Amino acid sequence: MLREKALEEWIANRSAGLTSVRPAVEEIIARVRDGGDAALRELTQKYDGVFRESIRITPEEIENAYSRVDEGFIRSLEDARSRITRFHEIQKPRNLWLEEIEPGIVLGMRMVPLDRVGAYVPGGRAAYASTALMTVIPARVAGVRSVCCCSPPPIAPQSLVAMDIAGADEVFAVGGAQAVAAMALGTESIRPVRKIVGPGNVYVTTAKMLLRDTVEIDFPAGPSEIVILADGSARPDFIAADIVAQAEHDPNAACYLVALDPSLPGKVLLELMLQVRESPRKEILEKALENTGYTLAASIGEALTIINRAAPEHLSLQINDPMQVLMHAGYAGSVFVGSYSAVACGDYASGTNHVLPTAGYASTYSGLDVLHFCTRSTIQMINQEGLSRIADTVETLARAEGLEGHARSVRIRRPGERKNA
Repeated sequence: MLREKALEEWIANRSAGLTSVRPAVEEIIARVRDGGDAALRELTQKYDGVFRESIRITPEEIENAYSRVDEGFIRSLEDARSRITRFHEIQKPRNLWLEEIEPGIVLGMRMVPLDRVGAYVPGGRAAYASTALMTVIPARVAGVRSVCCCSPPPIAPQSLVAMDIAGADEVFAVGGAQAVAAMALGTESIRPVRKIVGPGNVYVTTAKMLLRDTVEIDFPAGPSEIVILADGSARPDFIAADIVAQAEHDPNAACYLVALDPSLPGKVLLELMLQVRESPRKEILEKALENTGYTLAASIGEALTIINRAAPEHLSLQINDPMQVLMHAGYAGSVFVGSYSAVACGDYASGTNHVLPTAGYASTYSGLDVLHFCTRSTIQMINQEGLSRIADTVETLARAEGLEGHARSVRIRRPGERKNA
């Protein structure tokens, strides 16, 4: 359940599934490309055991979903929406900014929201209402005009309500790699999107990666993972609880403890055994905990090397002086500082986004935010005075590259040079 495991072994295990399912995902993508809605209905019946004549969720189904959840749940969704919106509003850049860098030269940037995006909301083992909030709200804050959601049927009423509260325009009862293919390629019912965001299992993640030449994606966001750095001041029951919280997502979830105190792993193991025994998701936990391991670090420096090599989705710092590590830790999707910063808070309602890169991709990608839903254009406004300031440099460099036309396009604009250009 919790055994000493070399970091490289843990890293290899957490990403092994992506390559193993590629042939199956390629076949699913081809079927959707050729068969459209008919293929989606067949694949949904095959993988989810559900047949729907229409894959689009109707307004009546969404209205009915509200009647199947309690008022406390709706209030909690609205509270979470408010906190998530507030944090993402802070991220929102100016739509346009211009600054005179030097006389006659004004530079700037403008932000343009994508016109249509697709959000994948997982289902199956749990109702991921929170993921609907995390994927749709940043798109809305960014100004995206059309947001569609796909989720495997039967979609839990909690997820339908969350998609509606978050502001989704369309919801489709289709999941897995086939949902990703549909949003990327388009079918009779699902118009293609410019970008697909959201986490999923290895099939969903592999489909996103295979379709990157067709549609933009956020990043590979597969089975959940956590690295916990802890010393003797940490509470073993807190650590075990954080491991269980990640492991209960998926049998392929991956958890890793970097312990600065040699006695800590044994204490955590005892707590894990107790908490797993009491969990209603015991079967999933036992499978996921096969991917769980620990290592002992002799110093903070050694621990930082391990963390940066792991580049985890979630990094929990449960040590006496977490700020020292926070200042020097490198790659991580989201960092939780201090024993009371439970990862679950970020999953639901602190306001940060829980859609994060996994399998080491935190070393090259950032977690989902408002900028994922925008394109950025640079702007330059140069008058005659500004041109005179940079003309010599531009012409010299252009000629050095053998591009006389570039040089001439500047020279022809210089006073007194038009007839000689």
